[in-house]
Amino acid sequence: MLLHPVIRISDDEDSREEFLRLAESAGLAVAAQLNAPRDQPDPKFLVGAGKVEEIATLVEEESIGLVLVNAKLSPVQERNLVRRLRVNVLDRTTLILDIFSQRARSHEGKLQVELAQLRHLSTRLVRGWTHLERQRGGIGMRGPGETQLETDRRLLAGRIRSLTQRLDKVEQRRSQGRRARDRSETPLIALVGYTNAGKSTLFNRLTESGVMARDQLFATLDPTVRRIEHLPGGPILLSDTVGFIRDLPHELVAAFRATLEETLSAGLVVHLIDGASPDRARHQAVVEDVLNDIGASGIAQLKVFNKVDMTDRRSGLERDENGEIKAVWVSAQTGAGMESLKRALVERVGEGRVHRWIELGPHTPRLRAALFDLGAVLQERVDGSGQCHLEVELDRRDVRSLTRLSGQDGKLASRLLLH
Repeated sequence: MLLHPVIRISDDEDSREEFLRLAESAGLAVAAQLNAPRDQPDPKFLVGAGKVEEIATLVEEESIGLVLVNAKLSPVQERNLVRRLRVNVLDRTTLILDIFSQRARSHEGKLQVELAQLRHLSTRLVRGWTHLERQRGGIGMRGPGETQLETDRRLLAGRIRSLTQRLDKVEQRRSQGRRARDRSETPLIALVGYTNAGKSTLFNRLTESGVMARDQLFATLDPTVRRIEHLPGGPILLSDTVGFIRDLPHELVAAFRATLEETLSAGLVVHLIDGASPDRARHQAVVEDVLNDIGASGIAQLKVFNKVDMTDRRSGLERDENGEIKAVWVSAQTGAGMESLKRALVERVGEGRVHRWIELGPHTPRLRAALFDLGAVLQERVDGSGQCHLEVELDRRDVRSLTRLSGQDGKLASRLLLH
């Protein structure tokens, strides 16, 4: 059964639909839904005592075994509801954590989810649990010993410390990978968006890979980095990230901070938006809030509106009055607008291209060969004295690689192409 508390605001149909999808994503069969309007949250039950009686009756009549509350419950409210309804009661945070625990596949993802669950559980350890009676001291010990509550807290704190240390080691390896990418000078783009916006489908379309893509919330948890090949100026790395959602539990943001901070090393954030969603403005705001929370709000951003095939708009680029790319409309499902998106990525992530005529003598054969290997030579002319005149166009990343050639080739590349 889904319970939707409505406190001081009008009923939010989108919130109820999203909560239903969360329950279904967790593999649950929903037998009933109930709204609970109220001016102020009740400190004992969150909803009113009369509504609790109504819920209890419905639970018994429909043989309901679990009640999900579309809000965050305090430990006391959760305990009181369980006692009165005599079934398990989970709030929105616990449900999202459960979905994450089902979806995590990688070693790092499992550690992150467990850490988030334990941090959340530590807030549930409150006085008043029936099993928290004081333990007796052992032989040779004086005093009553420690309470079960203190034991639980100590064990939780030890496990949280252990998980944090293990994740720190994983983050060190991730940092090494980021440094290796920086040395290769291959640009990195981070793909972010509201959950179920179509990120994995777009990721597969751009990188020609097989990341799992399903029409469900949080289908992808583990971050994946792949190359987008066959682009002017060379390949680009694309990083897929976990989807965001309204009221994303703070425990999850903290646990997945290392993963989300992959975004901080990106040269561009591609913000994928469900262009067919009537609630897309609020979804955008949620993503912006999370980016701000991890310190990524200052990174250049490109808005990409997905599912254009479900709207009356045409796919392609949208530019402002200065000719700058404002947004791109695509369909990851059908492939519409993909070439426009690739063109936008090259334009936004590149550091500019060099287009000029250069003159090469007979003592720089490696530079000439390297320019041809890069496909940078548009035309070549040889004058009467044997000098080669080349019209070249190439990305500045490739220019820097040419300047590392040995001897005269590298020096000449630096002088002709960088200045």
